[in-house]
Amino acid sequence: MTFHRLKSLMPIAALAVACGLGSCVNDLDISPINPQTNTIFSQDEVYNKVYATLSLTGQQGAAGSGDVAGVDEGSNSPFYRMILTFYEYPTDEVICSWTDAGIPDLFQMNWGSSNVPMTGFYSRLMYDVTLCNHFLEQTADQTDEKTVRQRAEIRFIRALNYYYMMDAFGNPPFTETVLLDENPPQIQRADLFKYLESELTAIESDLAAPRTGEFGQVDQASVWMLLSRMYLNAEVYTGTARWSDAAAYAQKVIGSGYGLADNYASLFMADNDENADAMQEIILPLRLDGQNARSYGAAQFAIAATHTAGMTSWGTSEGWGGVRARQALVEKFFPNGNAPLNADETQMTAAAGDDRALFFSGTSDDGRTLEIADPYTFKQGFSIAKWTNVRSDGQPASDATWVDTDCPFFRTAEAYLTLAEAILRNGGPQADALEAVNTLRRRAHADELPSITLDQILDEKAREFYFEGQRRTDLIRYGYFTGGEYTWDWKGGVQNGTSVNSTYNLFPIPSSDLNVNSNLKQNDGY
Repeated sequence: MTFHRLKSLMPIAALAVACGLGSCVNDLDISPINPQTNTIFSQDEVYNKVYATLSLTGQQGAAGSGDVAGVDEGSNSPFYRMILTFYEYPTDEVICSWTDAGIPDLFQMNWGSSNVPMTGFYSRLMYDVTLCNHFLEQTADQTDEKTVRQRAEIRFIRALNYYYMMDAFGNPPFTETVLLDENPPQIQRADLFKYLESELTAIESDLAAPRTGEFGQVDQASVWMLLSRMYLNAEVYTGTARWSDAAAYAQKVIGSGYGLADNYASLFMADNDENADAMQEIILPLRLDGQNARSYGAAQFAIAATHTAGMTSWGTSEGWGGVRARQALVEKFFPNGNAPLNADETQMTAAAGDDRALFFSGTSDDGRTLEIADPYTFKQGFSIAKWTNVRSDGQPASDATWVDTDCPFFRTAEAYLTLAEAILRNGGPQADALEAVNTLRRRAHADELPSITLDQILDEKAREFYFEGQRRTDLIRYGYFTGGEYTWDWKGGVQNGTSVNSTYNLFPIPSSDLNVNSNLKQNDGY
């Protein structure tokens, strides 16, 4: 079975895990992969299914036989859509106009333990962990080269899901087995960090060397990227800073053979899995295909949620008009308050002097504004136009509705900004930090900075990675997510922004899980 089949909808065999998926987090009503209980294990199909959980949501295309029951499959169970929802909506980057249950709570920063999308996010992560555990249990005695490689990749994906449990929920339930008759114990955040560090270093030698596997396959650079991200935030997770380690692993990524795309926009286009320029930067993509792998999450969501009629063609008929930029984000590119109205992406990037300012500020007759007086009106606020289903070669995408665009989940640019921040925080040479930032600014055809501070690195991170699901973690690391030291439009549900209680630096364990698992203790403040 070749790896490219991950971009096809795989008919998954009935799995033994069907007996046990619900028992790990049964309160969340997690569905089995197949409703028919059977003891057949198909190694390649389960391997593909684990990868598919990063982009797809069930067994019947975009919707149907969803992995996670009890929540809307398309809205509240896709892996990357949930990351964008919880790591972007409460921040200074974007705001969502939809009034679906639980969504307004996010920009207002007043969520509780019964928040519906939050339950979906938690459920998705725990489902994915359980599926990984199933694969690893079933292959535990196999030592052939193929299985060793597959097991290392699945252990990485399990670690990735546990990383988000650690980052978002702090002290989650933890198990390395499929539990049939008992609830998993709770693990403390610092202990989970140590486990993930050990797990990632243990699998490194069993993974493909950087750029030697197939596009979309976990390789050693994926491990280095996740470790560098963990070490950058280690003080938040454990109380002990690990700046030297963050810098060292960022350097490993930079020296891995991956590079930077010449064209920033190509990273978010429909042929980013065919365009060599984009592919050299994308370390781990989350894959979609308009013909064979369809989802309401992943890039389908990133594209459709940010577009609506009247905007520059974005390559799909889907334009849901929900997510747009907050004023604070636009002003990262236009600090003098000179962001142009009635401008398309080409005019906007020219005005900003930065190829990454991919915003659409409307036409003369649609009344768009930079300021957001009403958070529920999509055309208040500039539209984010960097995600599209348009091909860089001018050819049409494979489908008029469902996108081909892959999510560039890990890309080399992150390592440059991790390196810059870690150097400064560790008292290293400012010139090295400055050069790392200016490398990205040169790629974007932006003016180089003459000097660098930590706050400038945070602003550069926004310019480089807006609406890619990293902002919440960055703001928490800087101490800016809650409190009043840094505010932005609609922080805390107030138009001019307001201080928020530090409780919200963690999301709560969903009440549905607390109600049935007596091993769990709720996070403080909820």
